[in-house]
Amino acid sequence: MASSYQVGDFEVSIVSDGYLRLDGGAIFGLIPRILWEPVIGRNNIDDEYRIPLGLNCMVVRHNNEILLVETGMGNKHDERTRNRIYPGDYGHLLEELEAIGISRNDVTAVANTHLHTDHCGWNTIEKDGEIIPTFPNARYFVQSGEYKAAINPNDRTRATYLEENFKPLYESGQLTLVENADTIIPGITFLPTPGHTENHASVLLESKEESAIYTGDLVHHEVQMERDAWISAFDILPLISLETKRQVAERAITDNALLICVHNTYPGVGRLIQMENGRKKFITELATNDINKDDQS
Repeated sequence: MASSYQVGDFEVSIVSDGYLRLDGGAIFGLIPRILWEPVIGRNNIDDEYRIPLGLNCMVVRHNNEILLVETGMGNKHDERTRNRIYPGDYGHLLEELEAIGISRNDVTAVANTHLHTDHCGWNTIEKDGEIIPTFPNARYFVQSGEYKAAINPNDRTRATYLEENFKPLYESGQLTLVENADTIIPGITFLPTPGHTENHASVLLESKEESAIYTGDLVHHEVQMERDAWISAFDILPLISLETKRQVAERAITDNALLICVHNTYPGVGRLIQMENGRKKFITELATNDINKDDQS
């Protein structure tokens, strides 16, 4: 069963596409291994110093809308890519959706924080030799600047911007290119969070004085939410990431916002608090269905 949370009128479920393993040094950038290894735990680091990254996708249900935020790695990668470039166990999103009663036809909207392959792989599927949108009745939303960067990749980004994940959406007429803090569905907007990419945008939910932020790649591990200077080498604008994280952290603490972190260990949900010593701490949030289980015990 997916972990569920209530944010005002929004019913939020976290579904997983699985996990992938990436180089720990790349995840933590300039931070030396002697500092990040104790945080990760030696048992979570393989012989090639790769660490597991969750692929936590968010489903929001309200009235007649079913919004899916991020679509994981998908199932279109060949064996070499799965074994050497993006090792892990992934491709499970559709079965996870079915487990909570959602079919491909039920999804009405899909939002991507950015278009790297581990965030939009299930945007499309291969059928009869053709790449088509996975969710035929959905409107897809992405920042206009991000789409422009994705269809014109450079030597650094070419390996992760795969046009099969987004170009068919444009061709089908299902893709909506948005600017800055545009609305996805009522009460849910993009929150510009540049740094990882120039036009990266998190997703903000606001209802009945409650809020939640799906962070995207604002952070790759919860400790990066606690420590501003811990920035991934994957961020193309690291100094912008530094300032963006500070602003989002301040907002999350002030609003007591629920944070959904895509690459945390499933379900990746918590809140950020300010401790008496001035440091920030990410506190894991108990899911609503876990609370109900406790009530029944």
